[in-house]
Amino acid sequence: MATSSSSRTRRILYIVGGLLVVGLAAGVTAWSTGFLGNGEEGRPVEVAEAEHRTITQVVTAFGRAQPETEVTISPDVSGEIVELTVREGDQVKKGQLLTRLRPDNYVAEVERARAEVSQARATLSERRADSLQARQQFERQEKLYDKGVVSDADFETAQSTYHQSVARLEAARYQVESAEARLQDSREQLEKTRIYAPMDGTVSKLNVEAGERVVGTSQMQGTEIMNIARLDQMELEVDVNENDVVNVALQDTAAIEIDAYPDRRFRGAVTEIANSARVSGEGTQDQVTNFPVKVRVLDAHNVDAGQVASNGSGVTRQEVPTGPDAPPNLRPGMSGTVDIFTQTMADVVSVPIQAVTVRDFNALDGGSDEPEGLDRKEDLRRVVFVAEADTARMVEVETSISDDTHVAVVAGLEGGENVIIGPYSAVSRELSEGDRVRIRDKSEDGSSMEIASND
Repeated sequence: MATSSSSRTRRILYIVGGLLVVGLAAGVTAWSTGFLGNGEEGRPVEVAEAEHRTITQVVTAFGRAQPETEVTISPDVSGEIVELTVREGDQVKKGQLLTRLRPDNYVAEVERARAEVSQARATLSERRADSLQARQQFERQEKLYDKGVVSDADFETAQSTYHQSVARLEAARYQVESAEARLQDSREQLEKTRIYAPMDGTVSKLNVEAGERVVGTSQMQGTEIMNIARLDQMELEVDVNENDVVNVALQDTAAIEIDAYPDRRFRGAVTEIANSARVSGEGTQDQVTNFPVKVRVLDAHNVDAGQVASNGSGVTRQEVPTGPDAPPNLRPGMSGTVDIFTQTMADVVSVPIQAVTVRDFNALDGGSDEPEGLDRKEDLRRVVFVAEADTARMVEVETSISDDTHVAVVAGLEGGENVIIGPYSAVSRELSEGDRVRIRDKSEDGSSMEIASND
């Protein structure tokens, strides 16, 4: 039994001794490579050169194609469709007859109104004759009254009769005017049974067939018979996030990719920016605020972001043509992606986006006299770390616009510096002024990158 216990003790000692040897070897390796902070070479980092380049800021949004001009055709009067002269997809000209409603009831109304006009005119003639007779009678009574032949009562009766006849004559005139107005209205209602195209375009939607009854807009919303659109003037309405819409301006150029044409890019220009937002998921954690932006499709030529013209320091603009200049076969409802080029800066110092981070300068200065906690003020500034020999130097920078990969630096760098871009944990949190670093050889495993801090 004693022999067995002694054997177990020796095995434990061997295991502990082996672990100590392995730990010592790992410690020596970490010390020599700088993992523990006092290495001779420092920890490896990735760098990229700050270089002059052209930066184009892009706002990307999604939407659907629609005609710039599209009108809904609804009847002003109700009735049955007896004639439909167009089908969906037909091209029409302004003033062309589109459809006709059954006119029987409206024809009868016109005849009734015409008869009322004739009756009112006859009544007017009668009242005119009565008024003439009453005036003559009054004038005779007036002369006799002046001579003292007739009594006051007879004179006043003649005078009252004349005034009443004048009033009836005036009322008859108004009745004629009213009847004529009803006749004119009836004729207009009859004319509205024939519906004409208000503009040149294409029938983009047809909602009815001959024989159906439709409701006029004079009574309620009315029946939408069809839509006519200018398909040669197309646009995309996209939703731009509230954080990006402040960078978008009228006349900004754009590149449009339509899902139905994956190998083509269309040129576009911003023509309208909404002032009212669209809010989805209001009151929830998923609430999103977007602003509708309309982008006119200019032509079917391919375009690349690098081909956008720039004056070197300002916002790129392009004049929007007024005539139809959209590519054919771009149909309403097609979905697409729009890249709006909001601003371009040429020959500006730029660094990869991952090179820029923030540091609290209050913390770097040893902190303020205020206690740690929520009340301590932070002084966050943008910085990059420049690898100089075997040391990391922190440089405060002022940034401007950015594209997908690089950000423009307008102050702090001259160009040509080796800025540290990785590893991410080091750049974002761990790296400090004066840390020993070593530019990592491309053959090294990137997972071994760390920072050696001077003690």
